[in-house]
Amino acid sequence: MNKIPLKSIWIFGFVVIICFFNGCHPGIKKDTTPFGSLKKLSTESYPVFVDNNEFQGLTDSINKSLLYFNKVPLTRKYHYGRQIYTAAHMILSLETFKSFLEKKPSVKALNDFIKSDFIVYEAAGNEDGKVLFTGYFEPVFDGRIKKSADFQYPVYSRPEDLLEIDLSAFSNKYKDNKRLMARLIDSRRAVPYYSRKQINAIEDFYTRSKPVVWLKSRVDRFFLEVQGSGRIDLGQGDVLRVHYAASNGKKYRSIGRYLIRKNEILKENMSMQAIRNWLELHPQRMDEVLHHNESFVFFKKEDGGPYGSLGVEVTAFRSIATDSRLFPKGALCFMQAQLPDKNNNPDLKQWKNSSLFVLNQDTGGAIKGTARADLFCGNGEYAEFTAGRLNKYGKLFFLVLKETWK
Repeated sequence: MNKIPLKSIWIFGFVVIICFFNGCHPGIKKDTTPFGSLKKLSTESYPVFVDNNEFQGLTDSINKSLLYFNKVPLTRKYHYGRQIYTAAHMILSLETFKSFLEKKPSVKALNDFIKSDFIVYEAAGNEDGKVLFTGYFEPVFDGRIKKSADFQYPVYSRPEDLLEIDLSAFSNKYKDNKRLMARLIDSRRAVPYYSRKQINAIEDFYTRSKPVVWLKSRVDRFFLEVQGSGRIDLGQGDVLRVHYAASNGKKYRSIGRYLIRKNEILKENMSMQAIRNWLELHPQRMDEVLHHNESFVFFKKEDGGPYGSLGVEVTAFRSIATDSRLFPKGALCFMQAQLPDKNNNPDLKQWKNSSLFVLNQDTGGAIKGTARADLFCGNGEYAEFTAGRLNKYGKLFFLVLKETWK
């Protein structure tokens, strides 16, 4: 993911597929301020704007960002590098672009319009100016509300003894620190919350964390945590949606990277399916591998969604997650990267250069720096394939209406 977001500041460490597989990538800048995150382009340097999905779903995604902006103070500031725009201007920018889409413009008309009325900023990217695009999706798992012989693995709700400590409330010197997840000992002392291994070892953990639903396998549960939300097929046509509620606060550690380091899976063969296959073929080592990642995610039932960190629903191939410290929330963006060719069924192995307008509607702990973006791929076969294999460098641009526009 949120909503607590589909990719909240806690969950995103679990949602990002490629970090899940391979860990960090070389050459990625670790910017900590927004001032150097975006570079203003001259109109001569604008990319050619073409939407390969023919604007499908774009208006709906714009409306979701407008829902967000209409809930914040109109004077709230958003950084485009060193330039600042208010929420009121962000609303005007999106409304103007949305109105233009109603004309069903040609490629030439679209590019003329953007050059005339919009400022374009390019994400700083890595040392080569590129952004690494990965993907996430909404998975579907079989499950039941009650435990049975076939469904023995609980998806836990937020535990009653899980405490969230905001260090910034104690002193300004902690304002940039993350919140701590803890538990009390003897009602006096706070200690870190249980790790994944510790949670799995507590046989009556369900007494402090009521299961939301029961799944068929630990592997299913782990992959649900990786995505941060999902649909549970309860049988007989009933579907339950679950979403991130909290985490134990432990640092995310990639089991994909662990398996590569142990020479169990070649890096070039790494994918979600490769990890799933390996775990199912090596049940005797499941504890070793899954416990390598101490982080554990708790869930809640939800209506609608899935949601991003702005509290609005994310849209397939129209919503991205970026580092919320560096890039403006809710902003209109344009991405260029390779995506699988939808017409190449059933293998879906051919990739082609693609470009899409997207909205910056999510964030997460594993999406850090100016050279990372995560594309929400929706649900279904194509979504799962894309999210599991998308690991492509490309370009990312942010668009905003010129302030002189009337």
